Amino acid sequence: MQNLRHSFSPSAMKAEIKVPDATPGVVAKYALSHEQVLLAKLRYNRLIEIFTGVPSYSLQSHFCTIVPKVGQVEADEIYIGLDRKGSHYVFPVYVKRSKTKLRIAQIEQGFAICALKFPAFICRPFAAQFVTDHIIALFDFEKNKNGIFIYAEKHYRLVSPQDLI
Repeated sequence: MQNLRHSFSPSAMKAEIKVPDATPGVVAKYALSHEQVLLAKLRYNRLIEIFTGVPSYSLQSHFCTIVPKVGQVEADEIYIGLDRKGSHYVFPVYVKRSKTKLRIAQIEQGFAICALKFPAFICRPFAAQFVTDHIIALFDFEKNKNGIFIYAEKHYRLVSPQDLI
């Protein structure tokens, strides 16, 4: 696990996992911002579910709330999951455009959202970023008494079905 200071970026050394691109063509064609395209690709390709192994569903995009003693906090999207043992998960998701540093402050906000709005759930904030137009880096985080750490990082290459092999 990597201890984080202020920002982080996708590793250049990660292997790619091929996933068939299920993004509807009309969505990909008309998506207006790069961050919105990334959120759509996460959703349509079920990358949060693939990454976590937990069946999960988008609850709300652009989630905002006020946390006492912190102020306004946001998540680009909130997913809710339920594993085979009945454990409930909340996945605050943060996305950034390519070449933009992901900030640890956003992940701290994710933990604050979980503590306030979903205290009985297992909290696992995620960050996602395009490495290229067809490769998405996903990060999973852990928080303990020593700080926030990257628990896992995986890179997914979205491909047409005939390119899976």
